[in-house]
Amino acid sequence: MRDETVRLALPAAGEATERPISLAIVAMGGQGGGVLTDWIVQLAENHGWVAQSTSVPGVAQRTGATIYYIETMPPLDGRKPILSLMPTPGDVDVVMAAEFMEAGRSILRGLVTPDRTTLIASNHRSFAIGEKIAPGNGIADGGAVTGAIGVAAKTEIIFDLNALAIAHGSVISAAMFGALAAAGVLPFSRDSYLDVIRAGGKGAKASIETFEAAFDQVKTGAADVAAPAQARQAVPSPATRDPDLAGLVARLNQELPEPVLAMARAGLRKVVDFQDVAYGGEYLDILRTLHAADRNAGGGAHAYAFTQAAAKYLANAMSYDDVIRVADLKTRAGRRARIESELEMSQGQVLQTTEFMHPRMEEVMGMLPAGLSRWLGTKPRLLGWLDRRVNRGRRVRTYSLPWFLALYVVGGLRGLRRRSLRHAIETAHRDGWLKAATDAVGTNYQLGVEILQCRRLVKGYSDTHARGLSKFDRTLAAIKLVERRDDAADWARRLREAALKDSAGKELDGVIQTIKTFA
Repeated sequence: MRDETVRLALPAAGEATERPISLAIVAMGGQGGGVLTDWIVQLAENHGWVAQSTSVPGVAQRTGATIYYIETMPPLDGRKPILSLMPTPGDVDVVMAAEFMEAGRSILRGLVTPDRTTLIASNHRSFAIGEKIAPGNGIADGGAVTGAIGVAAKTEIIFDLNALAIAHGSVISAAMFGALAAAGVLPFSRDSYLDVIRAGGKGAKASIETFEAAFDQVKTGAADVAAPAQARQAVPSPATRDPDLAGLVARLNQELPEPVLAMARAGLRKVVDFQDVAYGGEYLDILRTLHAADRNAGGGAHAYAFTQAAAKYLANAMSYDDVIRVADLKTRAGRRARIESELEMSQGQVLQTTEFMHPRMEEVMGMLPAGLSRWLGTKPRLLGWLDRRVNRGRRVRTYSLPWFLALYVVGGLRGLRRRSLRHAIETAHRDGWLKAATDAVGTNYQLGVEILQCRRLVKGYSDTHARGLSKFDRTLAAIKLVERRDDAADWARRLREAALKDSAGKELDGVIQTIKTFA
């Protein structure tokens, strides 16, 4: 075959050393990555340089950061350079990460190299959705990033940029801009950086203060600035507000041993907040029975670990998330104040939240008296008709008057809760779990503790609660297969940890299959 390709003479446009300065910024929503990019571009253009910026958005809801990429260089003999649209591994001069694990991801992508890259990163954590939704502890290990930074970057500037920005009433982009100026990678003066911020107008004062603080910290190597703690209003002790609750606290202090008191007090507060003082009395009644089993099993030699675990997980089991609880929490003043604090709202700004709610008929039936709900369960046609009107998604503006009143009324139905079908189901399930733990603690103390800790698997509401409850039941069933073994507690712990590792439950299935091979 004859090669008919036309080859043109394409001499080099310049020396190979003529290359732009490249900067990659990885930032999440709300951290001002776009603003920081615009500042850097404007800074370069103010000095007559050619600059180009691009961005690749990350996935929504904090499962990935946006990568902003900038290339800039002075014009050469009137010729305009051809600039790249994306960072090339091994060819990036500056990487700026607005969160610690994003610095690690930049290293994995090959953007940070020891012969070229200055890494500017904040060492605070903003947890990804994947870390938050893990049934157990899904927080990524930052130690691997810390170890990699020391060998992957030519120069590293690592400190809590976020805390510094919050302390000066600004956002992290201003702190990163100050750190970039102090790094000296770009041949521009400090004043030229400040001129860019001043030209932005709105919020310039706070941004300048943050810039200067970050610049000075890089130059002097001062210690990290801690973010200001949120002011907490002093909350009077429950005992001073309610004589009946004061009696419960006194009873708790009298009936339970010292190692258990702190956890039991926290559990009592949670249960009373969920329902009422009478429900708190029920909590103490059950806890007293469990402590008696603990004492008979020689719990004193174990610092009453069984009772301490019971104090925690019994409170969680008794304070389950139902429709009434969710509505109550969404209309509390404390929730609104927390959101305003997290958004760093200034005086005069108006907060409005829109939430997606998708109630199911099962949840509505759970609120109704047990007898009525069971009767509805025998009427499939009526149940289907009601479900078609209830089971659909709604976007609820929580702080609009109609929706707030509706949620407030539902949250106020706690007086009906203890007669509801959901409460009957939760109580029966709770009693079965406690019986299994009490039966175990007499012969294998640690196994009894492990069974109590299995309650960690049950959390949330709706589908999340159903999945957790399914894994909880499968875990207890598997524990029954090994309860007579000397290493039963170890297997119980393995089952629980496997169930906590992934929401799909594949690791739990694997451990159960292993147990069945020898049980």
